[in-house]
Amino acid sequence: MAVKFGNPFKRKAPKAPKVANSTKALKSPTRTKPGREVRPEVAPALAELFAQQSIDPPVRGVQSLPRFKVTAADQVDRQRSDRFTTLRMKLRAAFTPSQPVVDRRMFAGRSAVLGAMIGSIEDQKLHLVIYGPRGIGKTSLVHMLSDAGREARYIVHYSSCGAASNFQETFRAAAGEIPLRFHSAYGPTTEEAEAGSTFADVLPKGAFSPRQFGDLCTKLTGTRVLVVLDEFDRAEDSTFRRELAELIKILSDRSVRVQLVIAGVAGDIAELVEHIPSIRRNVLAVRVPLMAEEETREMMVMGERASGLTFDPIARDFLVRIASGWPYITSLICHHAGLQAIEASRTTVVASDISSALEGSLHELAGRLAKSTMLRVEDLKNAGMGKMLSILAGAALRAGGEFELSDIDAVAGKTADAAGAKRLVAQLAGDRLLVRQQEEGSGANYSFVEDGLPAYLWFQGVQEDFMAGQKEPSRASNG
Repeated sequence: MAVKFGNPFKRKAPKAPKVANSTKALKSPTRTKPGREVRPEVAPALAELFAQQSIDPPVRGVQSLPRFKVTAADQVDRQRSDRFTTLRMKLRAAFTPSQPVVDRRMFAGRSAVLGAMIGSIEDQKLHLVIYGPRGIGKTSLVHMLSDAGREARYIVHYSSCGAASNFQETFRAAAGEIPLRFHSAYGPTTEEAEAGSTFADVLPKGAFSPRQFGDLCTKLTGTRVLVVLDEFDRAEDSTFRRELAELIKILSDRSVRVQLVIAGVAGDIAELVEHIPSIRRNVLAVRVPLMAEEETREMMVMGERASGLTFDPIARDFLVRIASGWPYITSLICHHAGLQAIEASRTTVVASDISSALEGSLHELAGRLAKSTMLRVEDLKNAGMGKMLSILAGAALRAGGEFELSDIDAVAGKTADAAGAKRLVAQLAGDRLLVRQQEEGSGANYSFVEDGLPAYLWFQGVQEDFMAGQKEPSRASNG
């Protein structure tokens, strides 16, 4: 007789009352074939047990924590989103203050600068040194140049330098992107070329000199190469700078089909590349300029098309004044102001959104400034010098980072505040909030000791002016 075990995890049902003449409902014993082992009924898997358990509903009165509205695959969670979630996604792609512009459709202005750079590479076979203050748009410009090079079938090697970058590592990586089929001694049908070898495979295994790399580049045929070194100011090795200058000289003297594009934060070209007198005629130095007002407006229009938001005329004019020609500031304020409008369930950005964006940006910038700097700024503001600090910050921004005393008049005119700001310059230089630089044949130039300080002081001044303007109508109505 077969033995049947019940499910030990299953709750037993109550026995039904006995019914007379129920023999027909009784099942006959199960017949099994002789020799077959009878297996007991297997208990359900643990996963099934847990699946049967009911999930406790959320406890009422407990506040739910914030959640991501978009998945890592950039897909909207339909259960926790609405049409403004999609707008938020579009906004963060349209204005990217923390990242360079890599999409041509979002690159505004600078057409003349980009055209001059391409012409110097294509027509004059020059090397480029692109410099300027942080936030002026150098990396975005370099990405547009790289895209244009790839479109023209150039081999483009892009490298973002760091403190430990050196000549060997940088140019071995560049050689690794040049297929060996473009080597005059190999050709496309050789065994090495078909195996996917590169110029790096024929470099010396150990260290190599700029001359050895230049000799290898003379074998390049059938294509051209751009080696782009971004953030070059971060490289701390002075030997790297000297070897780079030597390589520029070698490549230029031998008419090699390899050109260098060097970009970094600097006041002039000599701060980036050493031994500049020997290579001056081989290099085009490009100081990235501020954006013109129409270019700032073009950037906003592109962002409107990409995000689905619109800026009303007052907000647009307000932002142009704040940006002062800086693409970073334009993107930063547009991003925060757009978020403010979305949070208010609006698709139109108004002036109050710009004001709220200033507040959010001030918190961001304050976190990047040294504590000692912030304490000194607060002391000056408490002494009644806040307005003059804002004027100096505006002068620095409008002049591209470094300003002269005459630039103060462009911000404040011939006013008492402007005169007070000029007197304050010497004090700030003594307090090391300003750096004084004396150039030959001209007056002194000044720059703030920290990159984010001019924007911070400027935002504070503009915000105070806006809030004061908002109070005036209410005072008039109450009067």
